[in-house]
Amino acid sequence: MPERPSPYRREGEHGLIEIKLSTIQQLYATLDPAPFFEKDLDADAEEYILGAVQDLGLRRPFKIVFYLPPEQAESAEAGDVERSIHNYFAYRLLAGEHELKALFRNGWIWLAVGLVFLAVCITARQFALTFEPEPVAHVVGEGLLLVGWVAMWRPLQTFLYDWWPIRRRCRTFAKLATIPVEVRPGEKDVL
Repeated sequence: MPERPSPYRREGEHGLIEIKLSTIQQLYATLDPAPFFEKDLDADAEEYILGAVQDLGLRRPFKIVFYLPPEQAESAEAGDVERSIHNYFAYRLLAGEHELKALFRNGWIWLAVGLVFLAVCITARQFALTFEPEPVAHVVGEGLLLVGWVAMWRPLQTFLYDWWPIRRRCRTFAKLATIPVEVRPGEKDVL
């Protein structure tokens, strides 16, 4: 099967995530009062960068290139863009790692509660099966067993599935926290 062409240009071995801005302030969230290199990225800029990383893949080298009008590209703020990108994604990595730890901590709590509840349900089932009439006892017993296993769904979901997307985001943030970032003057047409 032929490989589909990438919408991202290449420069040497690097895929390029190219973003054209009319001012450097477009890159940052407007309501963030933090110093320039500690500001949050604009939500649209972050979404575009994360989407491009997903398209390019984490295994291939890439870099982000911002195109600014020449007077903006030579400003002191433009010199801090790489640092601000790295700071932002390092912060997002740290937040993702905390989210993952909290998920696993909750998962262990949910597992303990689920196992205790399952044991109670199994015990109650055994007790229910001793009653007559047998068909009613059997229905109640099977219902208790089913409810006990349903209570295990959340911990199993946590340990089998829920952590993968968070871990994947953390790997993306880790790469973006160290990616090469350039600011170039120019009116480059970027897709």
